[in-house]
Amino acid sequence: MTPERLEKIKRVLDHRQPSLTVLMEEVHKPHNFSAILRSCDAVGVLEVHAVVPRGGLPTYNATSGSAEKWVSVQRHVSALDAIAQLQERGVQVLATHLSARALDYRELDYTRPTCILLGAEKWGVTQAAADASDHNIVIPMLGMVQSLNVSVAAATILFEAQRQRLQGGMYARRQLSDERYEELLFEWAYPELAPRFRERGERYPSLNEDGQPVIQER
Repeated sequence: MTPERLEKIKRVLDHRQPSLTVLMEEVHKPHNFSAILRSCDAVGVLEVHAVVPRGGLPTYNATSGSAEKWVSVQRHVSALDAIAQLQERGVQVLATHLSARALDYRELDYTRPTCILLGAEKWGVTQAAADASDHNIVIPMLGMVQSLNVSVAAATILFEAQRQRLQGGMYARRQLSDERYEELLFEWAYPELAPRFRERGERYPSLNEDGQPVIQER
């Protein structure tokens, strides 16, 4: 662990936005799944949610740019259950869905705890999930096609969320609790070592100024 590497990890964690997330409803193409993770990492998303499509979650490919190391994926069997769980936590769910009640995606307040719901490549968000969401949102299209590729749509909306949060000063102050920050700092710095402590049910050791674990002798 070099000082430069440690400082980069700390800087990224300082900007993580645990109140911003994405829910993918059966997104099944690996390049789209990976590209969405990469955009999530770029704007500071800590974890995403995914309704597992038939055949399982897509495998990561080069499109992710290794983003899967830094953005965790929470699996769900039902979009409706995932939406309900998020709403119970005070998260507004915004479904990318063309409907009579759909709003321009830029009209929403992304400084609130927010989840962006994205649908499968061919069918989009299911009607039931769109109805259960707090709002339906659309990206205005001025050409002949009706919608963007799902990963492009995700990036477009996520960077609007980033713009609003930057303007609101949310990247200027750490959003993670001290405890969660220290946990992630160790896991990201020592991904091979962290599982050993979890398996033994032990707390992670703290890191010294050089980024080395301080192991207490038994």
